[in-house]
Amino acid sequence: MYKAVFLNKTIRYYLLGGGISKLGDVLSGMAFLFLAYDLTGSKALTTGMAIAETVPYLIFGLVGGVIADWVQKKRMLILLDLLRIPLVGSVVLLYYLDGLNYLYLLSISFLIQTIGCFFNPAHRALLPLITEEDQRTVVNSLNDTLGRGVTVLSPFIAIWLLSSYGAVHFFTIDALTYAISSFCLMKVNVTEVKNASVKSVKKAIRAIGAFSKWASKHASIRNLFLFTFMIVFLNTWVWEVGLLLALSEMTTKSEEVFSMIQGVFGATVIIANSVIPFLFKRMNLGTYMIGSFIWGGGVLYYGVLYGVEHFLIGAILVGIGIPIAGLARVYILQTIVPEEMLGRGFSTNAVLLYLANTLSLALFGVLAAFVPIQSLMIGSGCLMVAASVGYLVTVKAKVRWRSSIQLFK
Repeated sequence: MYKAVFLNKTIRYYLLGGGISKLGDVLSGMAFLFLAYDLTGSKALTTGMAIAETVPYLIFGLVGGVIADWVQKKRMLILLDLLRIPLVGSVVLLYYLDGLNYLYLLSISFLIQTIGCFFNPAHRALLPLITEEDQRTVVNSLNDTLGRGVTVLSPFIAIWLLSSYGAVHFFTIDALTYAISSFCLMKVNVTEVKNASVKSVKKAIRAIGAFSKWASKHASIRNLFLFTFMIVFLNTWVWEVGLLLALSEMTTKSEEVFSMIQGVFGATVIIANSVIPFLFKRMNLGTYMIGSFIWGGGVLYYGVLYGVEHFLIGAILVGIGIPIAGLARVYILQTIVPEEMLGRGFSTNAVLLYLANTLSLALFGVLAAFVPIQSLMIGSGCLMVAASVGYLVTVKAKVRWRSSIQLFK
């Protein structure tokens, strides 16, 4: 299974370029925060830098999908990678010229993430053009494994860079990864039909509307977006913030333990991604809900038992559930959404994810001032499990009902 994929040179270059680019994104994401705090010493302004990394997706996410559907994807991806090199390089240059300031750094962060709004859906939409349908689960798994792998690897690279060269050279590495990514994309062999029709803002708005209308009529896509928003909303705060706050109440080494839990989680995801293609040749919304059930079960587990060792076990369960749900979501989009709408499909998914993250952090952040962290974890886990079980039971009941009707006919 994996051997056949690796023998395909185009897929190898696609995966390598995507993995290298992801490493640069992770490092630069940390560097923007590190430098923002170094320049200002302000937690509020550092938070503003973090917001600058998410806001572009809420503003341009849907437009990025439309553009990805309109243009030749490979060409646009290469141009965007090459455009990002001087942007991040200018940060290094100004740093050594003592001309770097917070506003400039904020602007570059905003621009880099805005480019990502166009790059990411096009990169995802390119994959179906270079694979057969029966290869997509494997390639998606490998793509996600590489993404998770560099996330696990990045802290070690970050520590080395910080101790040897300083945070600014995160951007040097980032520029290098964009150069490698563009080279790999040049090696990708894909045939794309050139769309010669004239485009405009009005047509872009119509294109977004056309996809929304199409999605609303397809139950699988409509339910996928609904459950994606719900599950991610319930998970984000309790996993990214609540866990760290809970650990701070239990141990004086909360950051170290949190990093260890994240490392175990990352390793679990990598192993799960390697196994999933052998278990699921094809995926559907039921597969997504099975993943969500395991994911929610992990949250509920560490919420109920609420201890350091149980956080670790819960992280393993979450690390099994998330890749099943994530790969199922990508597979469903690649399989059901028409090729000419794929960019809009992935950009809509991304906008929903960022919106769910933002609302989760805001709402749960307020609730945490009044409600115990453990209660929030238990509540979120219960709702995630209930939503998953409710869907699976409903689908099974419908199948039985249809079978019963067929027997009477």
